[in-house]
Amino acid sequence: MKLAIAKRDVDQDSSETGVVSAVTDAGDCFHCGLPVPPAPGLTVNIDGVDQPMCCHGCQAVAEAIIASGHGNFYRVRTEVSPTGQGPVPEFLRDTEVYDVPEIQGQFVHSLGADMREASLILEGITCAACIWLNEQYIAGLPGVTDVRVNYATQRALVRWDETRIKLSEILQSIQKIGYRALPYNPDQQQELHRQQRRLQLRRLAVAGLFGMQVMMISISLYAGAWSGMEVSFERLFRWLSLGLTLPVMLYSATPFFISAGRDLARRRVGMDVPVSLAIGIAFGSSAWATIIGHGEIYFDSVVMFVFFLSASRYFENMARQRCAASVEKLAQSLPVVTTRLAPDGGAEESVAAAMLAIGDRVLVRPGETVPADGEIIAGFSALDESLLNGESIPVDKNIGDRLLGGSINVTNPLQMEVKSVGADTVMAEIQRTIERAQAEKPPLARLADRVAARFISLVLLIVVSVAVFWWLHDTERWFEIALAVLIVSCPCALSLATPTAISASLGKLQSAGLLVKRGSALETLNRITHVVFDKTGTLTRGRPRLERVICSPQYERNQCLQIAAALEQHSEHPLARVLVQEAGILEKHELARVTSTAGGGICASIDDEDYFIGNVSYIASHSSAEIPAQWLDEIGADAVTTVVLARADRVIAMFTFVDDLREDAKTLITHLQNLGKSVVLMTGDGDAAARQVADLTGIRDYRAQMSPQAKMEAVQALQQDSAVVLMIGDGVNDAPVLSSANVSIAMGGASSLAKTSADIVLTANHLPAIAQAMVVAVRTQRNIYQNMGWALMYNFGAIPIAAMGLIAPWLAAIGMSLSSLLVVLNALRLTR
Repeated sequence: MKLAIAKRDVDQDSSETGVVSAVTDAGDCFHCGLPVPPAPGLTVNIDGVDQPMCCHGCQAVAEAIIASGHGNFYRVRTEVSPTGQGPVPEFLRDTEVYDVPEIQGQFVHSLGADMREASLILEGITCAACIWLNEQYIAGLPGVTDVRVNYATQRALVRWDETRIKLSEILQSIQKIGYRALPYNPDQQQELHRQQRRLQLRRLAVAGLFGMQVMMISISLYAGAWSGMEVSFERLFRWLSLGLTLPVMLYSATPFFISAGRDLARRRVGMDVPVSLAIGIAFGSSAWATIIGHGEIYFDSVVMFVFFLSASRYFENMARQRCAASVEKLAQSLPVVTTRLAPDGGAEESVAAAMLAIGDRVLVRPGETVPADGEIIAGFSALDESLLNGESIPVDKNIGDRLLGGSINVTNPLQMEVKSVGADTVMAEIQRTIERAQAEKPPLARLADRVAARFISLVLLIVVSVAVFWWLHDTERWFEIALAVLIVSCPCALSLATPTAISASLGKLQSAGLLVKRGSALETLNRITHVVFDKTGTLTRGRPRLERVICSPQYERNQCLQIAAALEQHSEHPLARVLVQEAGILEKHELARVTSTAGGGICASIDDEDYFIGNVSYIASHSSAEIPAQWLDEIGADAVTTVVLARADRVIAMFTFVDDLREDAKTLITHLQNLGKSVVLMTGDGDAAARQVADLTGIRDYRAQMSPQAKMEAVQALQQDSAVVLMIGDGVNDAPVLSSANVSIAMGGASSLAKTSADIVLTANHLPAIAQAMVVAVRTQRNIYQNMGWALMYNFGAIPIAAMGLIAPWLAAIGMSLSSLLVVLNALRLTR
């Protein structure tokens, strides 16, 4: 874009002075064809020759074309451009706009001072080999720190250092290897999918229409070879077959040759290399036999191979889009237009939702979708957040509550202030998380890719060996047999076995309210032997109620609450939030020497007096005073959670809390036990509270008064006994044990640190979804093994049969296409 502007300015200046048109004896500009003025002596080295340029604008454009690796433009162009703008490749002009910060705000996520992350649409992806090529090439660019390509959505999640490489340079680099990349836009993605489907259908229709004619002629030729046919008719039918096969080769088979060319240009043997070799060699030998008037022709095998392979790719593409439907549905849920209010809350105007900025005031009417993340500033209503968290019951929202973009306003009009837009919204984070999980390859998938890459080279070696063997033993059949081996051996099904299954299962779990952050978690879930639960906020609702406050005679209830709230005001623990809420308006207390012990309590100085608040064991280790016996008698054996407030020499107050058990907690525990899993409850609460929850849910192994360190050590002890542990928790204190478990799940209302540490986030308040995840994990693993078993059985079974001359090329084409289609259809069963 800058280059085009610079060129236009120079051309205008030159035309105004008349210099360019006045002098022509120095020759013409190699770039635009205009006369070159004598003074500047500007040149650009093109193909080793210094070519003259008429102005600095042409010089800049020509240098950009050469530097971007598109010097072939000057060798293949048919005419020069009189303005100097025409020759600039479209991608050079278009991609620079994506470096503008205002535009990047819609799709680029900032990960720090210089790190950026964006989701890119990749055009031209045809098979798993394309995924490998793009991942390897983009990862090798200086400044790119991570790249993952999702086969299901055909999108690349790229992370880069803004100080070392620009987004436009990444897009241009992808263009150099034959693909086109654009920042992800839901509407653009849908349009691209529609274009792909239409193009694939047209190619399929051409292959089918002309293929049927070729097959009818082939039947006549086969019948003539059996019963006799005049030579003139045989030649006519051969030439007709050639003419009818040409459109199939030139149009329907083009994607296979383009993909193979890309692979060979990168010195790599991809999936479409043996396919293109089979099609090209079969057509070439048949065309030659037709020209010379004798020899075998395989036009029927060519058109059938192209038709069935095109049909397989079409259905595979449809299945892939279906697997990615859950992610696409999220992106498409945001409204295109929304109602923005004037700063004074008066005038209304309809604006594109993409143009909203932080601080804008927006009116959301009943039935409308919230356009961005924000906060309610006027009104109250119920919001349907089912698309984001799988919870079907609308959630009541009031002034000050948070609104999530993509949720639907159900009852009353609301006014909101926009807090996050574009790539910084919760929905965008969910999309990125799902894409990372879908793009992450478990060990089994990486093994399949390595096997497939080596298998293709082995196949080509086998084909050559088979051809040599049959050439020495049966010169009439050697070509037909070698061709059948080449066709039947493509390992497309092997490379599709894992990514299709993982994409389908992740979409299924997302719709059930489980956000899988790491694709490898599915593989680990399949092997879980022990499930460890935290209590508060996990098996209980996480909304504790203050039941009673017991104070020493020297203190009043409100005074105790004020001190406790002052100590707990910055804590994220649910009990701390209850204390702050119960205290009401906080008195001003200057805190000093604040120290926090994870899973224990808090110590701070108020007016030079040290105070401690925490569980019983924490107070016992920090205060010399004992809890009065009458207080303990008053509590008795009640299953309550206790928090104690004390000074160094006396206990000031005791707070007791109750937290209701989730209705579906027992259902989940029963389901897990029926699956043969060992269930363990680990909590920092007292024995009575832990025992009550264990009795109500049927958990036999419960452990009370455990610090975060003790929980982590207990999990590690289980792992040392060969247990595979799933940890489920929700608090800041659970982060260490979540990280140490083999796989972990954080509740939807968990702290940010817990969600960061977990492999899976339960976005819906529906505990049985956890058991569903384990069932889906088992089904996914079984599905992958089925797919890989079928792919390996087909390849290792069909190749020897074809090498023995028992499979015709047309039958090999059907078998290879159906094997890939079978793998995709089997993976789709996971979405049900």
